[in-house]
Amino acid sequence: QPWEHHPCVWCQAPCGLQGKHLLQCPALPGPVAAERERVRALLGFRTSIHDLASTVLDCLVPKKESAAGSSNADFIRQGLLLFRKIHRAVVAASPPPRCPEDDLLHGLFQLFPSEDPALPQLVPPGEVPTRSPFTPQGRAALLHAICHIEFNAINLALDAVWRFDGMPEDFYRDWMRVAHEESQHFGQLHQLLQAMGYRYGDFDAHDGLWEMCDKTQDDITARMALVPRTLEARGLDATPLIQARLRKVGTPDALRIVEGLDVILREEIGHVAIGNHWYRWLCDRQGLEPVAHYKRLVQRHRAPRLRPPFNTEAREAAGFSAEEIAYLAGDGLSEPSTSPLSPLDGAARAVS
Repeated sequence: QPWEHHPCVWCQAPCGLQGKHLLQCPALPGPVAAERERVRALLGFRTSIHDLASTVLDCLVPKKESAAGSSNADFIRQGLLLFRKIHRAVVAASPPPRCPEDDLLHGLFQLFPSEDPALPQLVPPGEVPTRSPFTPQGRAALLHAICHIEFNAINLALDAVWRFDGMPEDFYRDWMRVAHEESQHFGQLHQLLQAMGYRYGDFDAHDGLWEMCDKTQDDITARMALVPRTLEARGLDATPLIQARLRKVGTPDALRIVEGLDVILREEIGHVAIGNHWYRWLCDRQGLEPVAHYKRLVQRHRAPRLRPPFNTEAREAAGFSAEEIAYLAGDGLSEPSTSPLSPLDGAARAVS
């Protein structure tokens, strides 16, 4: 049967998303029922992934009143703490088989402690020090910067789930899966960082990704254009440069980072492809020509300038058209920008 009609493991009703059904099932086991009653007034009954995420986050800071940058990330992280605790209780009492979205949420949340990890001190992009990858601390700082990008990518994907309503359910499922995979990336890289004697939060970082998140908070088309398919797509270009430099370093820890980035690069192609798909879907719905509108959005939001070399093979695999790649290779994002370089640009520059 399609998972949407999967029966509840407790009452056998065709419940669809277990996270939604949690708040109405009449046959919950005692511990889960108690947890439900504790949060019922807070969450209410939700009807979709978007509604559930939206309610959890809106109860902390209303969308229109959310601050820019790190404050936005902070309240999302607070909301996710509550979200994780609820789903931990559900999964603990739910024998397989479970709805795929429940397993997805469980896989996402189990990578995080019960309280939020120590966050790095956030500084302006120009104040993040650069260190040589030929020193152990320099390699750790580089790996920490990439961990920070992946951690922010989790929240960027979840922000898309929470912030934008009225989209097809596949949109929310896509970005939940992106969040799940980004959490796996973070977990894998954090393990490498810990093996080097450091943890996430030990180095300063910046919130450059959240600047564009804030700029596009009221325009879903701009969000799809300028976050997944501009800033995150920049990782497709920068990752091979970082890997090449680390191969020259040649130490066992450097080569382990290279191997980890191989896996991440393959999956990031799929994430950028999701951004491309939904950007074009939105343009089609609004009668917009994607390339021409992208140029307008770049200028309107003063997106960071992208510089060659471009990973043409990866961009083609992610769904960029020949016209879009030619635009980047020609005058691209050549207008002056007040925005910082994309985060992986900074990481690539640090190892150059």
